[in-house]
Amino acid sequence: MNSTPLLRVDGLTKTFRMYHLDSMLHAFEGVSFDLHEGEFLLLRGHNGAGKSTLLRTIWRSYLPVGGHVWYRSNHGDIDLANAADVDIALLRREEIGFVTQFLNARPRVAAQDIVAEPLLLAGTSQPEALDQARHWLDQFGVRPELWRAYPSTFSGGEQQKVNLARALILPQKLLLLDEPTASLDVGARAALVRRLSDLKAQGVAIIGVFHHPGDVAQLIDREINLNTKVVADQSEEEDNVAL
Repeated sequence: MNSTPLLRVDGLTKTFRMYHLDSMLHAFEGVSFDLHEGEFLLLRGHNGAGKSTLLRTIWRSYLPVGGHVWYRSNHGDIDLANAADVDIALLRREEIGFVTQFLNARPRVAAQDIVAEPLLLAGTSQPEALDQARHWLDQFGVRPELWRAYPSTFSGGEQQKVNLARALILPQKLLLLDEPTASLDVGARAALVRRLSDLKAQGVAIIGVFHHPGDVAQLIDREINLNTKVVADQSEEEDNVAL
Protein backbone atom coordinates (compact mmCIF):
# COMPACT_ATOMS: atom_id res chain seq x y z
CA MET A 1 0.00 0.00 0.00
CA ASN A 2 1.27 3.48 -0.91
CA SER A 3 2.49 5.38 2.18
CA THR A 4 1.66 8.72 0.56
CA PRO A 5 -1.84 9.92 1.54
CA LEU A 6 -4.50 9.52 -1.10
CA LEU A 7 -6.19 12.65 0.21
CA ARG A 8 -4.68 15.55 2.15
CA VAL A 9 -7.10 18.16 3.44
CA ASP A 10 -5.22 21.27 4.56
CA GLY A 11 -6.87 24.19 6.37
CA LEU A 12 -10.19 23.75 4.57
CA THR A 13 -12.68 26.50 5.41
CA LYS A 14 -16.25 27.03 4.27
CA THR A 15 -18.68 29.87 4.94
CA PHE A 16 -22.05 30.78 3.46
CA ARG A 17 -23.25 34.31 2.81
CA MET A 18 -26.90 34.69 3.82
CA TYR A 19 -28.04 37.71 1.89
CA HIS A 20 -31.45 38.03 3.51
CA LEU A 21 -29.72 38.17 6.92
CA ASP A 22 -26.78 40.24 5.70
CA SER A 23 -24.43 37.90 7.55
CA MET A 24 -21.96 35.07 7.14
CA LEU A 25 -22.55 31.58 8.53
CA HIS A 26 -19.51 29.43 9.25
CA ALA A 27 -19.66 25.77 8.33
CA PHE A 28 -16.14 24.79 9.39
CA GLU A 29 -12.74 26.43 9.61
CA GLY A 30 -9.20 25.12 9.26
CA VAL A 31 -10.10 21.43 8.88
CA SER A 32 -7.00 19.33 8.17
CA PHE A 33 -6.45 15.58 7.90
CA ASP A 34 -4.79 12.91 5.76
CA LEU A 35 -6.53 9.84 4.37
CA HIS A 36 -4.73 6.76 3.08
CA GLU A 37 -5.80 3.94 0.80
CA GLY A 38 -8.03 1.45 2.57
CA GLU A 39 -8.71 3.82 5.48
CA PHE A 40 -12.19 4.54 6.86
CA LEU A 41 -12.68 7.97 8.44
CA LEU A 42 -15.88 8.76 10.37
CA LEU A 43 -17.13 12.35 10.66
CA ARG A 44 -18.90 13.16 13.93
CA GLY A 45 -20.66 16.26 15.18
CA HIS A 46 -24.04 17.62 16.22
CA ASN A 47 -26.74 18.41 13.66
CA GLY A 48 -25.58 21.38 11.62
CA ALA A 49 -21.93 20.94 12.55
CA GLY A 50 -20.92 20.88 8.90
CA LYS A 51 -20.41 17.14 8.32
CA SER A 52 -22.38 16.93 5.08
CA THR A 53 -21.05 20.31 3.99
CA LEU A 54 -17.49 19.02 4.42
CA LEU A 55 -18.27 16.01 2.21
CA ARG A 56 -19.86 18.22 -0.43
CA THR A 57 -16.89 20.57 -0.35
CA ILE A 58 -14.48 17.67 -0.95
CA TRP A 59 -16.82 16.45 -3.71
CA ARG A 60 -16.76 20.05 -4.94
CA SER A 61 -20.49 20.69 -4.98
CA TYR A 62 -19.49 23.59 -2.71
CA LEU A 63 -16.51 25.86 -3.26
CA PRO A 64 -14.35 26.40 -0.15
CA VAL A 65 -13.32 29.91 0.85
CA GLY A 66 -9.90 28.73 2.01
CA GLY A 67 -7.59 25.75 2.19
CA HIS A 68 -6.70 22.88 -0.11
CA VAL A 69 -7.87 19.34 -0.87
CA TRP A 70 -4.91 17.55 -2.40
CA TYR A 71 -5.92 14.31 -4.12
CA ARG A 72 -3.52 11.75 -5.62
CA SER A 73 -5.38 10.87 -8.80
CA ASN A 74 -4.43 8.45 -11.54
CA HIS A 75 -3.55 11.52 -13.60
CA GLY A 76 -1.34 13.14 -10.96
CA ASP A 77 -1.81 15.25 -7.84
CA ILE A 78 -4.65 17.75 -8.02
CA ASP A 79 -6.15 20.31 -5.63
CA LEU A 80 -9.88 19.58 -5.66
CA ALA A 81 -10.54 22.94 -4.02
CA ASN A 82 -9.26 24.82 -7.07
CA ALA A 83 -9.48 22.35 -9.95
CA ALA A 84 -11.33 23.11 -13.17
CA ASP A 85 -14.87 21.78 -13.48
CA VAL A 86 -13.85 19.53 -16.39
CA ASP A 87 -11.23 17.84 -14.18
CA ILE A 88 -13.72 17.39 -11.34
CA ALA A 89 -16.19 15.80 -13.75
CA LEU A 90 -13.53 13.35 -14.96
CA LEU A 91 -12.56 12.34 -11.42
CA ARG A 92 -16.19 11.84 -10.45
CA ARG A 93 -16.64 9.55 -13.42
CA GLU A 94 -13.45 7.54 -12.89
CA GLU A 95 -12.18 7.74 -9.32
CA ILE A 96 -14.38 9.46 -6.72
CA GLY A 97 -17.81 8.27 -5.60
CA PHE A 98 -20.43 10.08 -3.53
CA VAL A 99 -23.38 8.34 -1.87
CA THR A 100 -26.26 10.28 -0.34
CA GLN A 101 -29.55 9.11 1.10
CA PHE A 102 -31.41 10.44 -1.94
CA LEU A 103 -31.76 9.02 -5.44
CA ASN A 104 -32.30 11.45 -8.30
CA ALA A 105 -34.41 8.96 -10.22
CA ARG A 106 -34.71 9.72 -13.92
CA PRO A 107 -38.20 9.26 -15.41
CA ARG A 108 -38.83 6.10 -17.41
CA VAL A 109 -35.43 4.53 -16.74
CA ALA A 110 -35.49 1.04 -15.23
CA ALA A 111 -33.73 0.33 -11.93
CA GLN A 112 -31.37 -2.20 -13.52
CA ASP A 113 -30.36 0.31 -16.21
CA ILE A 114 -29.66 3.03 -13.63
CA VAL A 115 -27.43 0.64 -11.66
CA ALA A 116 -25.64 -0.70 -14.75
CA GLU A 117 -24.80 2.74 -16.13
CA PRO A 118 -21.43 3.24 -14.32
CA LEU A 119 -20.18 -0.07 -15.68
CA LEU A 120 -21.33 0.77 -19.21
CA LEU A 121 -19.52 4.12 -19.04
CA ALA A 122 -16.39 2.26 -17.92
CA GLY A 123 -16.51 0.03 -21.00
CA THR A 124 -18.24 -3.10 -19.66
CA SER A 125 -20.44 -4.93 -22.15
CA GLN A 126 -24.17 -4.46 -21.71
CA PRO A 127 -24.93 -8.12 -20.83
CA GLU A 128 -22.19 -8.17 -18.15
CA ALA A 129 -23.23 -4.77 -16.80
CA LEU A 130 -26.85 -5.87 -16.49
CA ASP A 131 -25.83 -9.12 -14.80
CA GLN A 132 -23.81 -7.16 -12.25
CA ALA A 133 -26.64 -4.67 -11.77
CA ARG A 134 -29.12 -7.43 -11.03
CA HIS A 135 -26.65 -9.05 -8.64
CA TRP A 136 -26.28 -5.87 -6.58
CA LEU A 137 -29.98 -5.07 -6.66
CA ASP A 138 -30.53 -8.55 -5.26
CA GLN A 139 -27.80 -8.08 -2.64
CA PHE A 140 -29.46 -4.90 -1.38
CA GLY A 141 -32.86 -6.56 -1.25
CA VAL A 142 -34.62 -5.13 -4.29
CA ARG A 143 -37.16 -7.71 -5.45
CA PRO A 144 -36.64 -9.12 -9.00
CA GLU A 145 -40.05 -7.91 -10.14
CA LEU A 146 -38.84 -4.34 -9.55
CA TRP A 147 -35.60 -4.58 -11.52
CA ARG A 148 -37.26 -3.43 -14.76
CA ALA A 149 -39.54 -0.94 -13.03
CA TYR A 150 -38.96 2.81 -12.69
CA PRO A 151 -37.42 3.84 -9.33
CA SER A 152 -39.35 7.13 -9.53
CA THR A 153 -42.36 5.04 -8.45
CA PHE A 154 -40.52 3.33 -5.53
CA SER A 155 -40.72 4.07 -1.82
CA GLY A 156 -37.87 6.05 -0.25
CA GLY A 157 -36.28 2.90 1.16
CA GLU A 158 -36.39 1.06 -2.17
CA GLN A 159 -34.98 4.09 -3.98
CA GLN A 160 -32.10 4.17 -1.52
CA LYS A 161 -31.28 0.54 -2.28
CA VAL A 162 -31.09 1.37 -5.99
CA ASN A 163 -28.94 4.38 -5.14
CA LEU A 164 -26.48 2.23 -3.18
CA ALA A 165 -26.33 -0.46 -5.85
CA ARG A 166 -25.48 2.15 -8.49
CA ALA A 167 -22.96 4.02 -6.35
CA LEU A 168 -21.10 0.92 -5.17
CA ILE A 169 -21.18 -1.30 -8.24
CA LEU A 170 -17.90 0.11 -9.56
CA PRO A 171 -15.08 0.42 -6.97
CA GLN A 172 -13.59 3.92 -6.77
CA LYS A 173 -10.37 5.15 -5.18
CA LEU A 174 -12.22 7.56 -2.84
CA LEU A 175 -15.76 7.09 -1.54
CA LEU A 176 -17.78 9.77 0.29
CA LEU A 177 -20.82 8.56 2.24
CA ASP A 178 -23.51 10.95 3.49
CA GLU A 179 -25.99 9.10 5.72
CA PRO A 180 -26.23 6.08 3.38
CA THR A 181 -28.17 3.92 5.89
CA ALA A 182 -31.10 6.35 6.20
CA SER A 183 -34.37 4.61 5.22
CA LEU A 184 -32.70 1.19 4.92
CA ASP A 185 -34.04 -1.99 6.50
CA VAL A 186 -31.82 -4.33 8.51
CA GLY A 187 -30.99 -6.58 5.56
CA ALA A 188 -29.93 -3.72 3.30
CA ARG A 189 -27.82 -2.18 6.06
CA ALA A 190 -26.02 -5.50 6.53
CA ALA A 191 -25.43 -5.73 2.76
CA LEU A 192 -24.00 -2.22 2.78
CA VAL A 193 -21.56 -3.06 5.57
CA ARG A 194 -20.40 -6.17 3.69
CA ARG A 195 -19.86 -4.17 0.51
CA LEU A 196 -17.97 -1.41 2.32
CA SER A 197 -15.80 -4.02 4.02
CA ASP A 198 -14.93 -5.53 0.63
CA LEU A 199 -14.16 -2.12 -0.87
CA LYS A 200 -12.00 -1.17 2.10
CA ALA A 201 -10.05 -4.41 1.70
CA GLN A 202 -9.49 -3.51 -1.97
CA GLY A 203 -7.88 -0.23 -0.89
CA VAL A 204 -10.79 2.16 -1.33
CA ALA A 205 -10.48 5.15 1.03
CA ILE A 206 -13.78 6.08 2.70
CA ILE A 207 -15.10 9.15 4.52
CA GLY A 208 -18.54 8.74 6.03
CA VAL A 209 -21.31 10.41 8.00
CA PHE A 210 -23.66 7.96 9.72
CA HIS A 211 -26.70 8.62 11.88
CA HIS A 212 -26.04 5.24 13.50
CA PRO A 213 -22.23 4.84 13.37
CA GLY A 214 -22.53 1.53 15.19
CA ASP A 215 -23.53 0.04 11.85
CA VAL A 216 -19.94 0.42 10.62
CA ALA A 217 -18.07 0.38 13.93
CA GLN A 218 -15.85 -2.52 12.87
CA LEU A 219 -14.71 -0.64 9.76
CA ILE A 220 -13.76 2.70 11.34
CA ASP A 221 -10.05 3.52 11.59
CA ARG A 222 -10.26 7.14 12.76
CA GLU A 223 -12.81 9.79 13.71
CA ILE A 224 -12.99 13.56 13.33
CA ASN A 225 -15.41 15.54 15.50
CA LEU A 226 -16.51 18.80 13.90
CA ASN A 227 -17.13 21.19 16.77
CA THR A 228 -18.39 24.13 14.76
CA LYS A 229 -21.26 26.57 14.59
CA VAL A 230 -24.61 25.48 13.22
CA VAL A 231 -25.07 26.37 9.55
CA ALA A 232 -27.92 26.24 7.10
CA ASP A 233 -28.14 23.21 4.81
CA GLN A 234 -28.12 25.31 1.65
CA SER A 235 -26.40 28.52 0.63
CA GLU A 236 -28.16 31.41 -1.01
CA GLU A 237 -24.94 32.53 -2.66
CA GLU A 238 -24.57 30.97 -6.10
CA ASP A 239 -20.81 31.56 -6.08
CA ASN A 240 -20.55 28.95 -3.30
CA VAL A 241 -22.01 26.21 -5.47
CA ALA A 242 -19.78 24.45 -7.99
CA LEU A 243 -20.24 21.78 -10.62
